Amino acid sequence: MELYIDAKDLPSLNLPKVSIDHLGLSAEGLPSLLKWVERGARVKATGFGRLNCNPLPLLQQIHQVNPEALMFGTDLPSTRAKRPFELKDVELILQNFLQEDYERLLWENGISFYST
Repeated sequence: MELYIDAKDLPSLNLPKVSIDHLGLSAEGLPSLLKWVERGARVKATGFGRLNCNPLPLLQQIHQVNPEALMFGTDLPSTRAKRPFELKDVELILQNFLQEDYERLLWENGISFYST
């Protein structure tokens, strides 16, 4: 998208935010996903049962690029997932991130994204 606009008018625009679901679904796409994260895209940490890889390295790399990027969700009812949401999905985050980081990931980032 290209905007031919006076920059003083930018604050009044409500440009779309970008959120990519299910951690981008694959490890192969991670380099491209991280480029989007660098530019402000958010990534939903949902549907771990849909992934073709271990979610932890993806979570860690996305978080390293932008701690505000990850937004957790349950993906319920998970009707098309190989494995539906399980409590161990939350435990994975709690056991591998510092408290301030998992608080961001589990609720603060989502609140920020969806409330502005």
